[in-house]
Amino acid sequence: MEGVASDGCSSALVTFFMESFLKQSLSDLDQKGLRRHLRSVEGAQRPRITIDGRSVLNFCSNNYLGLADDPRLKEAAIKAIQETGVGSGASRLVCGNMTAHERLERKLADFKKTEAALCFTSGYMANVGVISSLFEKGDIIFWDRLDHASIIDGILLSGAEHRRYPHNDMEALEKFLSEAVTFKKKCIITDTVFSMDGDIAPLPAIVKLAQKYNSWVMVDEAHAFGVLGHSGRGAVEHFQLEGQVDIQMGTFSKAIGSLGAYVAGSKSLIEFLINRARSFIYTTAMPASVAATSLKAIEIMESEPVLREKLWFNMTYMLNEIKKSGFDTLQTQTPIIPILVKDPQKCVEFSKRLLEQGIFISAIRPPTVAPNTARLRLTVMATHTKEDLDHTLNCLRTIGQDLCLI
Repeated sequence: MEGVASDGCSSALVTFFMESFLKQSLSDLDQKGLRRHLRSVEGAQRPRITIDGRSVLNFCSNNYLGLADDPRLKEAAIKAIQETGVGSGASRLVCGNMTAHERLERKLADFKKTEAALCFTSGYMANVGVISSLFEKGDIIFWDRLDHASIIDGILLSGAEHRRYPHNDMEALEKFLSEAVTFKKKCIITDTVFSMDGDIAPLPAIVKLAQKYNSWVMVDEAHAFGVLGHSGRGAVEHFQLEGQVDIQMGTFSKAIGSLGAYVAGSKSLIEFLINRARSFIYTTAMPASVAATSLKAIEIMESEPVLREKLWFNMTYMLNEIKKSGFDTLQTQTPIIPILVKDPQKCVEFSKRLLEQGIFISAIRPPTVAPNTARLRLTVMATHTKEDLDHTLNCLRTIGQDLCLI
């Protein structure tokens, strides 16, 4: 009995200390203006969404082409559900490999102009799986300081040496490459469009350095796929570098309006990943309905370039007007438009006042971005109207002036 009582007291003490730690950590976040909260969004990802019972303009979504609510994607998903059900049953190496996955992968390889492609259930799992399976102790990876967290986590899991170079700094990258003479494999990994700044990686320079120093190149096209390039293939197409980038990763959850991710490259690369990428091997396959939805979205994107043209028209108009108003938009070149505020609490206040005016733009704060770089992250969609843009611009100017930001 004494042992039971002792164990009970010990368990209660552990729980007490855990709760104390958690509450103190949350209190610290509150004091710094860094605590985050989930908001309930009702309805589809359209230019207008419902939050807390109110209809508001949506300038937060990565649904760049407006396809997340396209009736043709819904029809493709429903048809697939009727034929295959709602779940895939197992991992693809067990019994979850469906014809819908294979059709999507053949389409992706053709669209990306690579030998083969492989689907993952999320972009995070794709990056972690690819990097941790391809690289190990004795290898070295070079990565941009603004690369996505999934790239960083994949690097840490791999056990490889790594060097972080300053954002888009090709001189620093070359210095690191020139010093890496004893490693088995070398790879440069970069986002092509940086998700918080909206700027584009200098991919031609990166490829040139990789060729000079015998390094592989891996790119994350999450925010470029469907947005950059004459046909929407991404930054590799935008810079006319087909055949010169070893590993192309991208997602279906942004411009494509669906869910999941892909890796495109050589047949050998894809066969290797099927056999070695733990985040592919040990997870249930995406439902066939999701694969069918992504396939339909790529077909629409190919046949209707007007969607991308409208996106870039809206982006150019919005960016020019925001700049003319006096806001700092960093070096953005894409539909991701940061509005630099710096102070986290002022950034939250800016976002709150916009929401009161019926405009939803998230406040992005550390640790997502570096200290003293809190910003509003405004994203433009092809489906926003001129009235949507003008109303938002007027509110940005009024509140920005009141907060002494312009």
